[in-house]
Parts: sequence; structure tokens; C-alpha cells
Amino acid sequence: MASVQLKDVAQARAGDKGNKVNIGLFAPDEEWFERFKSQVTPERVKDHFKGLVKGDVVRYELPNIHAFNFVLTEALDGGGSSSIRMDNLGKCFGANLLRMEINVSKEVRKEEKR
Repeated sequence: MASVQLKDVAQARAGDKGNKVNIGLFAPDEEWFERFKSQVTPERVKDHFKGLVKGDVVRYELPNIHAFNFVLTEALDGGGSSSIRMDNLGKCFGANLLRMEINVSKEVRKEEKR
């Protein structure tokens, strides 16, 4: 097995409302969608944002567009106007999620390098 960062194969978009962050993760096709479905779980996303997300992570699947929507609660230290964090907005969470690594076969990894 080999690993690949999501940024090498996916796109993400994120935003916030209050103390919640919303991240859209888009797979390039159905095959990648299925890989993401098994490996980019709410538990792994929460662990990926360890120390930042204090609440639940809920994943919604949108198979018709090969995408997922993650809602992270208690993720902004109270929200934009009440947080003392340097970056108190959710828009950076999408780029941060793309740093997560997933496992793929070595054959798939070779194809992605082409």
C-alpha cells in the first residue's frame, strides 16, 4: 500500500457559521468517491483536526456529485466574533483537510503521478 494526500486527487471548499465549520470534499470520480467513503470518516476527520474541533463531526454523502459535506461543531473556539484565535474563520479548514492522507494501492499511486 501507498499513501496519497487528498490534495493530490480532490478539491475542497469550506466556510463557517457561528461555531460550526462546513467542508465540502469533492472526489474526481466514483472510484475515488468510494475510497473517500471508506477512509475519510467522521472519526478520522475529527482526529485530523485534533485540538481544534471539540464537538461532533457529521458526514453527509452526495454520491450523485461524488462529494461529501462535513459539519464540524464547536470548531471555532466560539466563532469569529468571540474567538481569540489568530484564524477564527472556517475557510482554511478545507485546505487543511486536503492534507489528510489515505491509503491506495501502489498501482493507483503510479497512475496519479503520471
